[in-house]
Amino acid sequence: MARPIALEFSPRDPAAELRSRLENAPAEHAEALLAAYEVLQALHERGVLDVLRGALGAKDQILETVVATANTPEAVRAIRNLLFWRRILGSIEPEWFKGIFQAIPEGIAQATAERKKPVGLWGLLRRIRHKDSLRAMAAAVDFLEAFGRHLDLPEGAPRS
Repeated sequence: MARPIALEFSPRDPAAELRSRLENAPAEHAEALLAAYEVLQALHERGVLDVLRGALGAKDQILETVVATANTPEAVRAIRNLLFWRRILGSIEPEWFKGIFQAIPEGIAQATAERKKPVGLWGLLRRIRHKDSLRAMAAAVDFLEAFGRHLDLPEGAPRS
């Protein structure tokens, strides 16, 4: 009859395996270790490590201050407003902002430029009739109309 083959495992020593890996690490990762030392030295020279050490030492005090500040009604409103504006700004096409932000310095330059003669009522009326002025006024009226529509409506009420 066949005899079973004895299978014996040598006991595993996790600490010895870790020591072996640690001893081989400098040779295997020399370049990465040197880069890490350079980063640590730069952080030390600029005082970042001292700031971090101080923050760790005062972590409870910092946390208490942050929580106390965040629990004020003003902070809650500010956070709500930021979330609201994130949604609003996310719905606006970047090209529209580009047009607005390009027009701002141009308009300020025109408004502050020295003119040979003062601006008169007839000159303003002539400029208002220009197609660009009419488009801008139509956009402003559209905005004001939508703004007025939303002024007195309670939250959740249907819009007409």
